[in-house]
Amino acid sequence: MPEHSKPAPAHSKVSFRELGVAVLKTELAGLQHLINGLDDHFDLACEQLLNCKGRVVVMGMGKSGHIGGKIAATLASTGTPAFFVHPGEAGHGDLGMITNQDVVLALSYSGETDELVMLLPTIKRLGIAMIALTGRPESSLATSASVHLDVNVPDEACPLGLAPTASSTATLAMGDALAIALLEARGFTEEDFARSHPAGSLGRRLLLYLEDVMHKGDAVPSVGLDASLSATLLEMSRKGLGMSAIVDQNDCIVGVYTDGDLRRTLDKGADVHSSMIRDLMTPAPKTVKRDMLAAEALEIMDRCKINGLLVVDADNRLVGALNMHDLLRAGIV
Repeated sequence: MPEHSKPAPAHSKVSFRELGVAVLKTELAGLQHLINGLDDHFDLACEQLLNCKGRVVVMGMGKSGHIGGKIAATLASTGTPAFFVHPGEAGHGDLGMITNQDVVLALSYSGETDELVMLLPTIKRLGIAMIALTGRPESSLATSASVHLDVNVPDEACPLGLAPTASSTATLAMGDALAIALLEARGFTEEDFARSHPAGSLGRRLLLYLEDVMHKGDAVPSVGLDASLSATLLEMSRKGLGMSAIVDQNDCIVGVYTDGDLRRTLDKGADVHSSMIRDLMTPAPKTVKRDMLAAEALEIMDRCKINGLLVVDADNRLVGALNMHDLLRAGIV
């Protein structure tokens, strides 16, 4: 029988859950070891990163490279400009991305990764700070760094001791610790985070204003006080917002009529053609300003149990309208 067609050996009686728990416990032990070993070098690393006039250049090979990419992304999204450079590509031109204003954050558990060690003379000539995250303080990378952060772990979760597991988790956690410490030091806020995440739900909630989502101009449903109910319904049907503003001669809002009002009108047996809107509207409706956050408008709708809002200027003149569907399309809901 060909080698590739041999049946896989039957599994011995093992508990996958127990194996998973063992891995997590090993990684947890690695993180606890990291906590116990955190010292003044962490403060020095944070100070160098905080004082960086350029950007943080993160480097790492293999699994360390994958971790480095995530660390660079976390730094960049929390107020510390950073990007990842592949060490192999750096030796073939990408070193040109690094300036003398930058700080290098080098990741290598062994501290002897060839592609990184080869770059040490060039980094030294640039005269820039280098922070190394390794598991061996005596390694080439650690001894060449301006600051060394020890990410050594007692054991890898891999039973062969080969695949980076607990060590890569420790490195990732150290990167998170640096990023969040810098976030706190910079006074980074939710609004700052939203500006770097405009496509995310938080970004939309903190950056999107009613001005950005409301209907304007001819798209805003409105009729005068002397309009009939039938004319108002025609306006509501044309504009498709489930409501119409009722305005005076100065375009100031005096009332609103909604789909819900129509149901109540019909329940009372009112004549659609002869009834006047001034007798059926809801007076003094809830209004909002155009510079309000869309998320705030959603809270008002929820609290008041309404599906639409009219937008006014400082003189209570009608300038816009929106309903729950507009907020849904904008990703606020």
